[in-house]
Amino acid sequence: MSALVAIVSLAFQIYEFLILIRVLLSWVNVNPYRPAVRHPLVRLLEQITDPVLSPLRRAIPPIGGTIDISPVIALILLEIVRRILIGLLLRV
Repeated sequence: MSALVAIVSLAFQIYEFLILIRVLLSWVNVNPYRPAVRHPLVRLLEQITDPVLSPLRRAIPPIGGTIDISPVIALILLEIVRRILIGLLLRV
């Protein structure tokens, strides 16, 4: 059972790390010579993280019209879900 808990915990940590990478990449231009072209790794990262971030972006408007707090809310919610799942797995 501890192996399953470790796998679940690792999966959540990796996903949270991907969200953090996406936030950091949103602050810099990955390809300054062709800004209209999205780098393939950035597109992949967006495809992986959009299922969690898109619904939150629709529900939570940006602060001041420019500051997107949906990644912060996503990280908090993912941590809560991770702890609940691990708690349930440890009870079994």
